[in-house]
Amino acid sequence: MTAAADLVVTNAEIHTLGDPDETHEAMAVRDGRVVRLGSTYDVEFLAGVDTDTVNADGRVVLPGFIDAHTHLLMTGRSLVHADLSAADDADEAVDLLCDRAAELGDDEWVLGFGYDETTWTDGRRLTRDDLDAVSETAPVVAFREDLHVASVNGVVLDRFGDDLPPADVETEAGDPTGVLVESAVDPIYEAIEPDADEARELLTAAQRHANERGVTAVHDMVRKSKAPEVYRGLDLDGDLSVRVRLNYWADHLDSLVDAGLRTNHGSDMVRVGGIKSYTDGSLGGHTAKLSEPYADAPDETGQWVVSPDEVADLVARADDAGFQVTLHAIGDAAVDAALDAYAATDTPGEMRHRVEHAELSSDDAIDRFADLGVVASMQPNFHKWGFDGGLYDARLGDRRTDANRLPAYLDAGAPLAFGSDCMPLDPLLGVHYAVNAPSDGQSLGVTEALRAYTAGAAYAGFDEDRLGTLEPGKRADFVALDDSPWDRPDRIDDVDVALTAVDGDVVYDGR
Repeated sequence: MTAAADLVVTNAEIHTLGDPDETHEAMAVRDGRVVRLGSTYDVEFLAGVDTDTVNADGRVVLPGFIDAHTHLLMTGRSLVHADLSAADDADEAVDLLCDRAAELGDDEWVLGFGYDETTWTDGRRLTRDDLDAVSETAPVVAFREDLHVASVNGVVLDRFGDDLPPADVETEAGDPTGVLVESAVDPIYEAIEPDADEARELLTAAQRHANERGVTAVHDMVRKSKAPEVYRGLDLDGDLSVRVRLNYWADHLDSLVDAGLRTNHGSDMVRVGGIKSYTDGSLGGHTAKLSEPYADAPDETGQWVVSPDEVADLVARADDAGFQVTLHAIGDAAVDAALDAYAATDTPGEMRHRVEHAELSSDDAIDRFADLGVVASMQPNFHKWGFDGGLYDARLGDRRTDANRLPAYLDAGAPLAFGSDCMPLDPLLGVHYAVNAPSDGQSLGVTEALRAYTAGAAYAGFDEDRLGTLEPGKRADFVALDDSPWDRPDRIDDVDVALTAVDGDVVYDGR
C-alpha cells in the first residue's frame, strides 16, 4: 500500500526547469521530497486524511530560488537600520539617517545601508559634512551598496583615524572627505559587528525577507561574524527556513582545517561552502582592477585588494585542504588572476572553484571558465548599471556592453550561477534584468535565466542531486508565482511571489 503524501499541490503550472523543462499540473510531497509529478488525477490518489492540499489556482510553480551570493546579515541590517536604497538623492539619504538617529540613544551608532549615488541627480557620494548634519556627537556611517565604500562623519574619523590606511581615505586639499574605500572600511565593520543575540534578530528578519521573495537557499558570504553560530543554532531549534551554505573568509581557513571541516560538511540545512577572498575592489569605488584605465578616471586602473601572488597561495592551500574557493573578481585583470590561480590546481572543475561577479571578463577568460570548469557566479541585477547614463557608462564608456555578458558563458559551456549580492535580494528582479539587459549580447531567455537562479546555483553548491529542479526524489523546495515570467517577459520584476515552501513546509504564504 502506497503511503499518503504530506502535501499535494494541484491546479498548477509546475515547471521542473530540468533539461528539457517539463510542465505538470500537480505534485505530491512526502517526507520533504517530491514523490510524484503529473496530472491532478495522477497525484490526487496520494492524498490521505492528514494530507495538506494547496490549490495553486493556476499559478506557476518553480523550484525554489537559490541565491548563490548573498550577505544575509547585511540584508537584516537594511531592514532594521536606515535603508538608503530608498533615497533619491543625498538630501533624502541624510533625512533617512536623521530619522534613524531619532530612534536611538545619544551615543549609539547611526547606520545606513545601500546608497547608490550613481542614481542621484548630482551623482556624488555622501561626505563628512552630510553626516555631521545627522550628528556631531554620535558615530554615523552610510555604506554604499557595493559595501566597498563607506561614508562617515567627523566622530568616526576622530575615533578611528589612526586605524585607517591613508591610501584608502579620500582627501580634498589634505583633509579627509569622510569617504572610505576597501581596507579603510574594515575597522568600521569590526566596530559594528553584532553580537550573537543581535545577529539572530538580523538573520531572522533577513530569512523572512528572503522567503517572501521565493528564496529557499542561500550561499552566504560570511566574514568575521556570529552568523555561522547563529545559523547552526536556528537549525538546531528548527527555526531555519532557508538552506545555508557558509562561504568563510580566507582568514578562517586554518581554523576550519584544524576543526576537521571541509567543503560540504554539515547538516541538511547548514553546510560548509567555500573559502572566500577578494582579488580587486568595485567599479563603483574605482577599485576594480582593469587592464585599461577607467573612462572617467584615465589615470586609474583600480587596485589589488589581495595581490595575485597572495591569491595564488590561498587557492593552493585551500584546494589542497579540500575546500572550494570563491574569489571576488570584477575587473578583467582580476578575473584573469583568479583563473590563473585556479588553473594551477589539479582539479578546478572537480572542486567547482568559483569567480564571484566576473563583471568584465574577456572572450579568452570566458573560454577558460568553460575549459577549467570554473563556476561564473554572477549577479544579473547588476545590469541596472549598464544602461545609457548608468554606472558602467561612466566607469567603462564604450566597454559598458562588455560587462556581464551572460549568454557568452552558456555559449562557451561554462557553469553559470546567479545570486543577488543583496543589491537587492530579489531573484525575480535579477531574472528581469537577465532577460531585459542593456544589449542583446547580455540578455538571456526566461528559462535560461530561471535555471541560473535554480539549477545553476544548485550546481555551484554541489547540490544538483537534491535541489535546483522539481523531480521525484529531490527536496520539495518550491515557489508559486502569481504570474508567469514567460507570459510577461518585459515586466518580470512586477511578478509577485504567492507562496514559498522548504521541504514541503510552507514558509511564506502571501495568497
